[in-house]
Amino acid sequence: MRLRSEADVQEFLDAVNQCGGEVYLKSPEGDIFNLKSSMSRYIAIGRLIEEQGDSLELFADRKEDQALLMPLVEDLMKNGD
Repeated sequence: MRLRSEADVQEFLDAVNQCGGEVYLKSPEGDIFNLKSSMSRYIAIGRLIEEQGDSLELFADRKEDQALLMPLVEDLMKNGD
């Protein structure tokens, strides 16, 4: 789920801001980035833009938030192919 443009980043962050619960990314190394935390968010966005972004997994605590994020994630994956 690598973000490829400034528009992707902004759309992704707007969706995260709409979420009521916690949203986070997890790396294969076990690093967890809470996207509701400003400091963690900066690091995570950097990783999403880099080639490592494809290996990060997105999680949301609430089902409503998952439903909000899934169309965006699916769209990013389609555009990346």
